[in-house]
Amino acid sequence: MVKSIKKYRFLFEELVKRDFKKKYKRTVLGMGWSLLSPLLSLLIMRIVFTTFFGRNTPHYTIYLFSGLLIFSFYNGATKSGMSAMMENVGIISKVKVPKELFVVAKNVQDLISFLITMVVYFLLAILDKIEFHWNFFTLILPVISLVMLNIGVGMILAALNIFFRDIRYLYDIFIRLLRYVSAIFYTIDRFPPLGQRLFMLNPIYVHIRYFRMVVLEGMVPSLGYHGYMFLWSVSMLLLGCLIFKKSSPKFLYYL
Repeated sequence: MVKSIKKYRFLFEELVKRDFKKKYKRTVLGMGWSLLSPLLSLLIMRIVFTTFFGRNTPHYTIYLFSGLLIFSFYNGATKSGMSAMMENVGIISKVKVPKELFVVAKNVQDLISFLITMVVYFLLAILDKIEFHWNFFTLILPVISLVMLNIGVGMILAALNIFFRDIRYLYDIFIRLLRYVSAIFYTIDRFPPLGQRLFMLNPIYVHIRYFRMVVLEGMVPSLGYHGYMFLWSVSMLLLGCLIFKKSSPKFLYYL
């Protein structure tokens, strides 16, 4: 995949530029929606859930934003990856290029939006009087891990979406369920020890928990935690590449 990106670097860059411009085409605020959309979601969730879940949670706004930030990135990137092949059928049917480029390009576009939103995240952390320290530099690790996870899941969804168009509706249902089991707006300490361990089976929660440990608790997760996090992302990336590669010769028959 890396070789394909290097070989078709110009096409890859143009795809990223095109998708990013297309996302905000004919909008008044343009790229400002990358900032406004998560802030509005945060405001709504902050108002709704503070009374029920955040009354006794220190720095609840950042606690909530940490979950929303990671979940929104995963949600947007995987859905973009799922539609990548269908949106580029005109190019795919006429030009012979590695098809995974379209999925990766979509993920890069969402990564840019995510990084823009992270600036707001850190600004709110300052306003919430959270002390910055060197541990914050380790946040690059869960970001890298999440990108790998997103690309892997995106490739699986892109391949499935070509053969089974119902997958987008099934994935919407899955995303709604995932939102509620990722501890975005509540803490897991209200659950018994077994229930808390079950949350670690959710890779999105694993990444959310990493952000909260660094930003809110001022500590870097253990090496074992890093290994477990990257085990999820690398496994999904390899699985996604395998499924996509085996399915790609049949794409043109279904597009």
